[in-house]
Amino acid sequence: MTTTESGSGAAQPGFHTRVAERLAHLSPAERQVAEYLRNHVQDVPFATAEQLGQAAGTSDATVVRTAKALGYSGLPELKRELGQRFVDSSRPSTVRRRTTSGDSDAALDQIFDEAVDRLQQTRRLLDTTSFGRAVDLLAGARGVTAFGVGASELSARHLALRLGRLGFRTQVAAATGFQLADALLPLTADDVVVVYAPGRLLTDVEVVLDHAARTGAASILVTDSLGPVLGDRVDVALTALYSSGGLASEELAAITLNDALLLAVQERDAARASEAGETLNRLREALTGRDPAVYVPRRRQRRQGAGDSAG
Repeated sequence: MTTTESGSGAAQPGFHTRVAERLAHLSPAERQVAEYLRNHVQDVPFATAEQLGQAAGTSDATVVRTAKALGYSGLPELKRELGQRFVDSSRPSTVRRRTTSGDSDAALDQIFDEAVDRLQQTRRLLDTTSFGRAVDLLAGARGVTAFGVGASELSARHLALRLGRLGFRTQVAAATGFQLADALLPLTADDVVVVYAPGRLLTDVEVVLDHAARTGAASILVTDSLGPVLGDRVDVALTALYSSGGLASEELAAITLNDALLLAVQERDAARASEAGETLNRLREALTGRDPAVYVPRRRQRRQGAGDSAG
């Protein structure tokens, strides 16, 4: 039986650790298979090598090579490990922990427990030196481009909006393919690109990083598992755990990391942040005719229902 990190026999930590540690050393085709297996662990035990190869866009031979490259004796051992994980997760006691049976208190507890756990794990994995380097780059940037697609677009927009309110020139790059070129065109050596790429190595991500390097722009990677693959192509790599199968928001850790970066950047130049805040309030007041710092919306009186007495 495959030994796992926790020693509890749970398969997922061992498998995911193997992928994270070896992904950078796999061939492009093997990496494609490994990423597919990691994102579809529930399907692997029931699929043949040929089916997995077709699903991953490669071949059955590549699937077998990938299993061996991940340290397994072959595909059967990998499938057995993930199959045991599936059995464990399907046990009634496990299912009960994942459901709330309509209990509102239980739903609150489950979501907040998962959120706290993910944030605590992310904090343990974050390197303080790397975080400080990221703050240095952002604080000294002429402009910041935040790139993210899919769910990661939320993190990119959050950073760009909040940095803009601190007085920075920002833009969001959320397009893919041909349209992404327009967002990359303005980059200069004085800019910083922040790339949110949790786990899938998209061609767009590689193009963004290559163009940043070509122009001299600094790059910050926020990722769950691509650090080993892209670490030598960026100035700073920061870990933010991502969970597509969890109940709490997928981008929870990345957005919380954003908040930490924003606070540190704000403290580097409080005068700049204060001036930007005053300008923002002045614009809001001009647009609404009210001072946003003191305006409190008047509560509307509820309309009487048809069945209410007229008094």
